[in-house]
Amino acid sequence: MLLRNKVVLITGGAGQNGLGFASAREMAAQGARVVILDLARAEPATAAARLGEGHFGIVADVTDKASCVAAVEEIRRRMGHIDILVNNAGITQPRKTLDISAADYDAVLDVSLRGTLHMSQAVLPVMQMQKSGSIVCISSVSAQRGGGILGGPHYSAAKAGVLGLARAMAREFGIHGIRVNSVTPGLIATDINKGLIPADRMKGILEDIPLNRIGEPSDVAGCVVFLASDLAKYLTGVTLDVNGGMLIH
Repeated sequence: MLLRNKVVLITGGAGQNGLGFASAREMAAQGARVVILDLARAEPATAAARLGEGHFGIVADVTDKASCVAAVEEIRRRMGHIDILVNNAGITQPRKTLDISAADYDAVLDVSLRGTLHMSQAVLPVMQMQKSGSIVCISSVSAQRGGGILGGPHYSAAKAGVLGLARAMAREFGIHGIRVNSVTPGLIATDINKGLIPADRMKGILEDIPLNRIGEPSDVAGCVVFLASDLAKYLTGVTLDVNGGMLIH
């Protein structure tokens, strides 16, 4: 097993059809002990129970640094260490540039970008003491191509910020044995986009994807496992595209 006895923290991981939960399920299958962090209404404890024994959920808000720090302290009390952080929490909004309000901007940037910073700040000191760790940040093809299928420009900006932050952390913390990498999913079949793309538009989208299908959450989860594991022990600062060829660059 690639992640035997590793302790994994996944933010925004309670949604059963989301990328976070798919990653949690695959990591548990690879021997990891998984902690799912999410808002109370998402019921992270219920999500963790679906993984089986030895996993647990914790309520926290990634936009609140104190909440992140408290969560990490609880995980250390219960698990003793944290080996892997998956910065998955994020939200999107279908807005055009001129329609983005200050509240819209704050909401999207706070969760996707500020949340990635807050959770990383909470976990990195633990990894520094351990002299090892792996952080995987979930960005988006939207950050690379200047817009996605459904998310607005502020979503692209937030996810581009995640890439920049991850690369900067990779440079800063490599000396401590900590690797930081990113995954940029393309169009993936999750609850966020379920039923929102008309059939005629989907036909055009598929024509631009060489593999001729939209992705499944498990497609992303496998890449998250790879980057988190020792198979990728000499990779840091990497951006791994998972888009079926939607963007080849």
